[in-house]
Amino acid sequence: MHALTQHLAVLRSVLRRMFASKLGGLLNILVIGIALSLPAGMYVLLKNVQGLVEQLSGTPQISLFLAMDAKADNVDSLRQRLSSHPAVASVEFVARDRALEQLKRSTGLADVIGGLDRNPLPDAFIVSPKPDEAQSLDALRAELAKLPKVEQAQLDSAWAYKLEALLRFGRLAVLILASLLSLALIAVTFNTIRLQILTQRDEIEVSRLIGATDGFIRRPFLYFGALQGLLGGLAAWLIVSAGLWLLNRPLGELSQLYSSQFVLHPLSPGDSLSLLLFSLYLGWLGAWLSVARHLSQIER
Repeated sequence: MHALTQHLAVLRSVLRRMFASKLGGLLNILVIGIALSLPAGMYVLLKNVQGLVEQLSGTPQISLFLAMDAKADNVDSLRQRLSSHPAVASVEFVARDRALEQLKRSTGLADVIGGLDRNPLPDAFIVSPKPDEAQSLDALRAELAKLPKVEQAQLDSAWAYKLEALLRFGRLAVLILASLLSLALIAVTFNTIRLQILTQRDEIEVSRLIGATDGFIRRPFLYFGALQGLLGGLAAWLIVSAGLWLLNRPLGELSQLYSSQFVLHPLSPGDSLSLLLFSLYLGWLGAWLSVARHLSQIER
């Protein structure tokens, strides 16, 4: 109980010192919050886009369009080869007449299509492959394109895999940005604690003369750095949440124009907790580095 009382007393002292100059304390927290909100905002946007890609792409399929002179024997032979292929999960044959009827119903151009002299559409197979990696799907598409009487092989979800590659690039960019800003925040905390140590140099030396341990001297500075980092993380969370809330209204109006319902989801509880703990750790680390360096200089 006595130890808890000491920690609470140190925490109250740190809070008074942090907001002794209210504007200065708030500006430091705001700077940390803005810096952390940049990678956090990019992360949540990428996560939302990734969810949209997974929703739209669905199960990838390969469409095989046959040559116009393909006969029934060719179709049966292809069906057998595709069904027995180890990388193919299922096969659906779409006859050219059926494809034309579907085109009439979906486009509303029945009169125009009915005036055609002949059916311009080829027979096709819709292949559902087993592999789910882009490279495997591309290899399978290239292999099936070489089958007899196959005029063209098209991967229906190719755009989704290209976008996934862009998302991987975006995640790497977020990681690099977060690393650079983390170093910057450690430097900010380092310098803040350095100034505090210099202004309290005499107090620290007197504390040592009366028997204060290094742990006792370090404690308020470490608390200051950790608390400043935590409040900066909370500010970053508020900035990101407010930004998503502001974006969701015009985004909702835009998605309605395209007959869809896309909403930007905020940071999950796990991601929010990670952001707060990470910011707390950065503040503590910057304070620890500063205290370790400058207290050793005072000892000399």
